[in-house]
Amino acid sequence: MPRIRIAIVGLGKIARDQHVPALAANEQFELIAVASPHSRLEGLPHYADLPALLRGVPDVSAVALCTTPQVRYDTARYALQQGRHVLLEKPPGMTVTEVLELMRLATQKRLALFATWHARHARGVQPARDWLTGRTIRSVRVDWKEDVRVWHPGQTWIWRAGGLGVFDPGINALSILTRIIPGGLILKDAELSFPGNCETPIAASLRLACADGAPVRMQLDFLHRGTPCWDIAVDTDGGRLRLQMGGSVMQVDDLPVATAAAEEYPSLYEHFAQLVRARAIDVDVAPLQLVADTFLCGRRVEVEPFEE
Repeated sequence: MPRIRIAIVGLGKIARDQHVPALAANEQFELIAVASPHSRLEGLPHYADLPALLRGVPDVSAVALCTTPQVRYDTARYALQQGRHVLLEKPPGMTVTEVLELMRLATQKRLALFATWHARHARGVQPARDWLTGRTIRSVRVDWKEDVRVWHPGQTWIWRAGGLGVFDPGINALSILTRIIPGGLILKDAELSFPGNCETPIAASLRLACADGAPVRMQLDFLHRGTPCWDIAVDTDGGRLRLQMGGSVMQVDDLPVATAAAEEYPSLYEHFAQLVRARAIDVDVAPLQLVADTFLCGRRVEVEPFEE
């Protein structure tokens, strides 16, 4: 079976750290070009943008879009219009409407479209979903805290409208919750902390509810010093489930649960290869919808300006 000839659009930190190694390790793909206005990858043709790339390397059949969210829709739409399969780094767009329109276009063109939620591919997530099946959830607690200066140094796009601010990492927690909690989640209340010099929040407190009414509390902090905290705890009638380290470690009643070895981005590309072969769509807007609900309903609190 021929390899899928793929290009990366947007060669930033996540592309270098995750996408490039995952593609190099996957024999189903051949990375043949990069489009990025400021970065290059040694040994590959480089172009300033996607239109130039497709003119220079017309046999690209798929693109992985790792651009900032603010330009992702236009780039994805162009790729689909030109007949290329598309993988979207998270979040899949600035708005839910953008993503739904990309789904419509991909369906019309019979092209693969994959809105990736890499945290769902952490090794503890599917086992946690399986363990919760048939149990009654009593409460959920989420603490998702990290230092933006460490994980997004100098990335000013994250503070501009559409960049999500603290919800850039926080949406990872929501992507896990919407995968493991049966029946979905409803936002009840939220408070968003906006630095005086930013258009997106730097911290947030959310109150949600499971479909059966069980309370969910979420604390997000982008100024957390020291070891990051990416922790989800679910109390049920059959014990307490805990996912730590972004879903990679699972415990039940404080005892570790063995899970199969898995890496998030290699798993993403295994799935994307299947979608490309089948010309299929895998897009779930639930995490992005909850973020949108939070911006719609959350109370805004101004805090001191952010300094890098």
